[in-house]
Amino acid sequence: MVCQQDPLIRTVCELYYKISALETLSPCRDVNALLTHLVRLCIPPHPVDVSALCSAVQGVRSNLIRLCGEAEGLLEAHFSDLLASFDRPLDHLSLFPYYNNYIKLAQLEYSLLSHHLPGGGTPETVAFIGSGPLPLTSLVLAANHLPAAAFHNYDIDSTANSRARRLVLPDPDLSQRVHFHTDDIMNVTAELGNYDVVFLAALVGMAEEEKARVIVHLAKHMVPGAILMVRSAHGARAFLYPVVDPSDLRGFEFLSVYHPTDEVINSVIVARRTSASIEDPAISGQAMIKKQLHPPPLAGKKCCEIKQFFVDPLNPYGDIAEDLAIEQRSS
Repeated sequence: MVCQQDPLIRTVCELYYKISALETLSPCRDVNALLTHLVRLCIPPHPVDVSALCSAVQGVRSNLIRLCGEAEGLLEAHFSDLLASFDRPLDHLSLFPYYNNYIKLAQLEYSLLSHHLPGGGTPETVAFIGSGPLPLTSLVLAANHLPAAAFHNYDIDSTANSRARRLVLPDPDLSQRVHFHTDDIMNVTAELGNYDVVFLAALVGMAEEEKARVIVHLAKHMVPGAILMVRSAHGARAFLYPVVDPSDLRGFEFLSVYHPTDEVINSVIVARRTSASIEDPAISGQAMIKKQLHPPPLAGKKCCEIKQFFVDPLNPYGDIAEDLAIEQRSS
């Protein structure tokens, strides 16, 4: 598998090396500068197909997504603690530097959701999987778009839920409608049948196999007709978040996908739980079309080779034995 010689890929790899060498990913000047550079680099439209990258750059991408995910969690925890210092935390959400992005993302997701709900109705129960310490999507949707819906936020981290719960407790409305559950979503079964809509956060299941297992689990326990909102990434933004292909949605009817071109990073996929059993051979065969959606790169293109001992994805702060070197070679 090869990757095209590309200045963007070269810069992404250089930034990865610098980020992985940081002593901490907690918010500070160096972390903020490097991640801001990375995000700005990846926002403009770019034709890169991450599934066609050479294996070395695939390793960079996998580790980079994990590092960015860790940094994002630390940033949210920091601002969640800051907001909790106010008597009315929800009045100060705009202090979070990416708050406006969440406003736009929530508006986008609400518009897509409204288009696909039967009869233009509104959901009564919503679940968000991977809500974290600063559950802005649930908060914005509950306050601005779905004022009667109950929101159930799932996170595997009890500390994240404790932080999030502090933010809504002072609010007389949201404290009654926004709930938090500490559990691995793979252990949640019957409860998933109670929700009209389920949101799947981008960083739940960072590896392709992990994401696929989560989606199959949701299909087994969501009721037919329920809507699944999946966050994905497109183009160079796939260096920041995992990509979900519509063919990965076993047990769901793919309805639509939207790829933002502004500062909102995540793509949004909308799907509906079908009435077919997840064990149905027709569903199992959906993954077969994936190869058709990612044709191989054109012959004759040059690719880059990254010479490096990559860090273990499960131990991203392991020793890096060799500096990043990019050499051009013929494909």
